Amino acid sequence: MGRKSGTKTTLFFLLISLISLLAFAPVFAPLPSFSSHYSLSPRHRHHHHRKVVTSTVAVKPRSFEIDDDKFWKDGEFFRIIGGDLHYFRVLPQASLYLFYWEDRLVRAKALGLNTIQTYVPWNLHEPQPGKLVFEGIADLVSFLKLCHKLDILVMLRPGPYICGEWDLGGFPAWLLAIEPPLKLRSSDPAYLRLVCFAMTLLVMMILFIYYTFDIYGGDFKWWTKELHFVLLVISVVDNWWGILLPKVAPFLYNNGGPIIMVQFSMKVIILQIENEFGSYGDDKAYLHHLVKLAQGHLGDGIILYTTDGGSRENLEKGTIRGDAVFSTVDFTTGDDPWPIFKLQKEFNAPGKSPPLSSEFYTGWLTHWGEKNAKTGADFTASALEKILSQNGSAVLYMVHGGTNFGFYNGANTGVDESDYKPDITSYDYDAPISESGDVENAKFNALRRVIELHTAASLPSVPSDNGKMGYGPIQLQKTAFLFDLLDNINPADVVESENPLSMESVGQMFGFLLYVSEYTPKDDKSVLLIPEVHDRAQVFTLCHSEDNSRRPTRVGSIDRLSSKKLGLPNAKCASNISLFVLVENQGHVNYGPYMFDKKGILSSVFLDGSILHGWKMIPIPFHNLNEVPKINLIIEAAHSRFITVSTQREFKDKSGNVSEVPAFFTGHFFIENANQIHDTFISFSGWGKGIAVVNDFNIGRYWPSYGPQCNLYVPAPILRHGENVLVILELESPSPELVIHSVDHPDFTCGSSKSSVHQL
Repeated sequence: MGRKSGTKTTLFFLLISLISLLAFAPVFAPLPSFSSHYSLSPRHRHHHHRKVVTSTVAVKPRSFEIDDDKFWKDGEFFRIIGGDLHYFRVLPQASLYLFYWEDRLVRAKALGLNTIQTYVPWNLHEPQPGKLVFEGIADLVSFLKLCHKLDILVMLRPGPYICGEWDLGGFPAWLLAIEPPLKLRSSDPAYLRLVCFAMTLLVMMILFIYYTFDIYGGDFKWWTKELHFVLLVISVVDNWWGILLPKVAPFLYNNGGPIIMVQFSMKVIILQIENEFGSYGDDKAYLHHLVKLAQGHLGDGIILYTTDGGSRENLEKGTIRGDAVFSTVDFTTGDDPWPIFKLQKEFNAPGKSPPLSSEFYTGWLTHWGEKNAKTGADFTASALEKILSQNGSAVLYMVHGGTNFGFYNGANTGVDESDYKPDITSYDYDAPISESGDVENAKFNALRRVIELHTAASLPSVPSDNGKMGYGPIQLQKTAFLFDLLDNINPADVVESENPLSMESVGQMFGFLLYVSEYTPKDDKSVLLIPEVHDRAQVFTLCHSEDNSRRPTRVGSIDRLSSKKLGLPNAKCASNISLFVLVENQGHVNYGPYMFDKKGILSSVFLDGSILHGWKMIPIPFHNLNEVPKINLIIEAAHSRFITVSTQREFKDKSGNVSEVPAFFTGHFFIENANQIHDTFISFSGWGKGIAVVNDFNIGRYWPSYGPQCNLYVPAPILRHGENVLVILELESPSPELVIHSVDHPDFTCGSSKSSVHQL
């Protein structure tokens, strides 16, 4: 029956799609090719490059072009030796007259790089619909100005999908909260009327082809869920790019700025929903629309490029044949690059395929619970030599990784959706410039030697490593229990529903959401079942009629990897028992087929086999990288009175052990002199799991019990002369000594994980 119903639906899709294609045919007019950008033939163009200016004032035109399978900058052959450095993973502020954006860029130049590649994460700049942020760490314009000042070219990757081990691949999580189709028009009505409707119907027709040929087993529910997200992206991309691209247009190379190329992210379709839309050719109409959109804002002279894995299958899925978009490749470090560059030429127009590895991997990412990823210095340098020795170009991914501050780390999945792998806070990536900016290491030196051999000009001198300082032990005190501070939450922010709602549906895009319900106790133990929870839930119960019972007691945890069942103790309670489920969003999946990764409780909750109804959802407000909540629990915890001795006793269970109840701990450390302000690391060895905030800046998540990361990086600009305040939310098991140490080095040896060197 399901198959029959699905066939009727797809036939309906086909009918309206064919009608729409006739009605909106002009929308899909072919785009101008690269050859139309440059009116001269290749031979004439070379003559133009070397044109002699006879006027009394010689004005050298700025141009960056592709011809004869080479890059040409201002008429001269140019090779891209670049590296990824993400402005949103490095603090822009200064410390002791050292600006950290500039510091990292200067070190990249000392390595021999002439180009920086960076993503633009949409969710950082528009954390809420219509709320635009381009200040502080999100000040893209200032970053581009700085690159220009330092004479560094830029390859810009504006998304809207970036992957990059960043939360939801750069998509704003509020996209997951909009229910199609009624709310689609609220984002950009003009575009929806003129373009999006036609695109919607075209995608429907493509999905009809998928479904008719039984691709993915005819799972109607599965692919319609993906369709909803695609239609939503279509409806808002124009609006977002209409904001972003005019900001970067003045920085194009031909306009006097540093940007030489802009990545046309067909991954908005191809990678963000993996293979569904990359394995057919009819999606090219939508991709052409994105090209046309980019050219409309940036002009026809800009070089648009794509990045795809260096296999025929990936290039077939991810490129537009011809010369509208320059197709680049990436591949495993250590692979023979030249057969892949030869394949790359098949997907570019003749003469338009300079060999470029736009992601040359210097290291790799690390998930919680894994060994810290390392790659050999000589191995990496040897692989780069194979590219540069034959005039190939490469962009190091990463040249400097930086840090996933706040809640912005991404996640991956394995064999299925439950095989969830969140990224650690550090994005060091084993890059030649470390997370804290260090360059006195074997990998930096080995890569610099190779680059120096293939660079005509002498390289800048290498700066010394910045100073680090350990400020010693920091004594903490419990200042507040999480549940006690919830009384300060505005009741208007609490959402009630018969069944649990996702975090995004109640406006909580990051961090934590508390679900509250109640049940009637029985004589024997009850069994709680939550079939689908993203990502990690701590379960608590509270009997209000018990004497001196003021806060919940922890029962256990449920996560995506563990059993979904949990036994609930049934105390002799004269009233109903309150059930609290604190769910942590550990990072939206940023890559693969399970990117539609809503957070929170995503199913019914069952108690002894029956659905438990009647829920309140209480958002837990915390400071994120670019958002300050109306109620900041960290500030409240920092300024709370230290918990009294009697309350400390309540914090212990009957066995005398510290209860696993989420609580805030606050400590202070002092920096006597301004010249003693240096980078430091906070060591969480002996603690459980939580988040840490220094001087009201969210430095990220810690989880030493799972590893491998023990210490969180604290850049000097966060610190200040005099008193510094550390506040942590410990979710599970505080160290009995209640001491944390400020040290002068990173550490990735916690948990059962150990660092290991491997070859990619």
